[in-house]
Amino acid sequence: MTTISSQERVDALIEQFWKNGYLTISRKFGKYLPSPNPIGKYEVDAIAKYKKKIVIGITLSEEDIMDPKTISKINFLATRHTKYSHQRVTLFVGVPKDSTYKAKLVISGLDEEIKKNIKIVPLPSSFQTVN
Repeated sequence: MTTISSQERVDALIEQFWKNGYLTISRKFGKYLPSPNPIGKYEVDAIAKYKKKIVIGITLSEEDIMDPKTISKINFLATRHTKYSHQRVTLFVGVPKDSTYKAKLVISGLDEEIKKNIKIVPLPSSFQTVN
């Protein structure tokens, strides 16, 4: 068993975008798509859209979930609006499958309006190498 790299976490997040019908606009570690610009002072892993609905995707490791700065990052990104239509932007938070419960506990402390904009996505925490 090998731990999953940040590139593989972003790939799994993009796969979740596709399952929900979103088209990826920009992503980290992409060969053909540009990297997303920072939003505020925070780095994001991917941005996607479906019709006029925009989503922001970030991936968190187990250490990131326990970091107090992560709460402010999630709070900031979940309160974003589109530039001209002022529609709310959904935040996809990719976390390791083992840490989904911890992530829900962290997010449960946020305001109800903010929690509506957040979707926790379980990502594989490790993979087996085939010899």
